[in-house]
Amino acid sequence: MRVDIFDYDLPIEKIASSPARPRDSSRLLDLTEGKTADRTILDLPNILQPNDLLVINDTRVIPSSLNGFKNNAKIQINLHKHIENGVWAAFARPAKRLNRGDKIFFNNNFGATVRSREAAEVILDFETDDQVLLQELHTTGNMPLPPYIKRSTRSDIEADKTDYQSIFAKHPGAVAAPTASLHFTRSLINKIKMRGINQTNVTLHVGAGTFLPVTVSDSIDHSMHSEWAELNNYSVSLIKKTKKNGGRIVALGTTALRVLETAAINGDLETFNGETDLFITPGFTFNVVDLLITNFHQPRSTLLMLVAALAGTTRILEAYDHAKNNDYRFLSYGDACLIENMNKI
Repeated sequence: MRVDIFDYDLPIEKIASSPARPRDSSRLLDLTEGKTADRTILDLPNILQPNDLLVINDTRVIPSSLNGFKNNAKIQINLHKHIENGVWAAFARPAKRLNRGDKIFFNNNFGATVRSREAAEVILDFETDDQVLLQELHTTGNMPLPPYIKRSTRSDIEADKTDYQSIFAKHPGAVAAPTASLHFTRSLINKIKMRGINQTNVTLHVGAGTFLPVTVSDSIDHSMHSEWAELNNYSVSLIKKTKKNGGRIVALGTTALRVLETAAINGDLETFNGETDLFITPGFTFNVVDLLITNFHQPRSTLLMLVAALAGTTRILEAYDHAKNNDYRFLSYGDACLIENMNKI
């Protein structure tokens, strides 16, 4: 498909630089049942139905943004994919200063060796195991905010350590947050449970590639980044039971949706453990998801294409116009929308 179909004007003042406080005061654009209704995330327990199943990504964001030095030159590193024990792929800036064998130091006792470089990507060997590396990252690293959010004060940087982490975070490995989850509080989850709405978890370690723009003119030429994901047997059984009993599968975020649809790509939902590079565009057949809770996405992005596949391209672009005209907040720290799978209507 032509990528420019998914372009729209996004004024910088519409992009949220901090989350709603409290989290569950976020707004929710309800696009279900053919309507466009302005609500809040606190309305979810009444919008969803008893026996629906909320599917949550339980990945934990690691502080994978590092400021280092090669000799006296400053080097900014953003880890984006785990390769093997103690070894990560990363985006470096300026990458042209780095060559194979170079050492980058992040503090006196913590550094990495460049194994290879291709364009802006480097492979870094931290020469330690994953557990020790994670401890070092928590001491030295910062949260990997998307590039459109700028930070200038230490207090803002510290606040992001909790703001950019969902209450469901369990398994460390993501270098970007599953942002739809950031709207949820324990109080909201309790209300959802009291309504008779069940929940289960999947894991997808979100990669920094989620922020990469689509630079080609046709989506067929775009190379989708891969991310590690897992769907276990318990969740598969609960999803199948929910569908059998007439309940709906509600994906909390595009990452949860991509795990489910990857695991059911052949039509029947199965357990999954491995890499997924599933690229969803209009015309895709959804086998699992009935509803999606998600934020408002960047122009020309793979995520905008995904929601257009679920709701219809015209429908989603009209909804985005409504959101802009009604002061919704966009992108990672922004507001949410609830989208219905129009392929099943």
